[in-house]
Amino acid sequence: METEVFKGQIIRVTEEKIENINWERVYLPSGVIIFPINEKGEILMVEEKRPHENPSTRIKPVSGILELDKGSPEENAQREMQEEIGFKAGVLENFWTMKSSGTVNSVQYFYIARKLEISKLPNPDGEDSIRSVKAFSPDELMQMYLQDRIRWSMSTLGFFRLYEYLRR
Repeated sequence: METEVFKGQIIRVTEEKIENINWERVYLPSGVIIFPINEKGEILMVEEKRPHENPSTRIKPVSGILELDKGSPEENAQREMQEEIGFKAGVLENFWTMKSSGTVNSVQYFYIARKLEISKLPNPDGEDSIRSVKAFSPDELMQMYLQDRIRWSMSTLGFFRLYEYLRR
């Protein structure tokens, strides 16, 4: 039987004894990760302030925690784009859903957003959390990931999938 040993605002940790081994599990919130693509074929990325990280700014895709009380994963993806970069997608395509289980557990929905239209919503994280929105070619981003100029994270796996998907 799983026993909860920690519950924070973002993560939850449990333990379970199976065959005399103590297994720990981390549960992360499900999320949406969006790669908006402009009319030039460039991917829009966010430069964001992260005072609790080192370095304190990072480049990342548009992303957010899945809030099912506010709609479907698609609706969450549209809202995150409107809050973070001021666009919504005329075409939104779920190109991959990653379900991880075992030691780390979560579901991440990855989207390509095209036919971008201006549509800004207030950012609940504060308007000053986003420093800028930058456009990169897929090849530029690949080099930035491989040279560790963008920190690897869950979204990196989605970018690698996206990169192959766009090459087809």
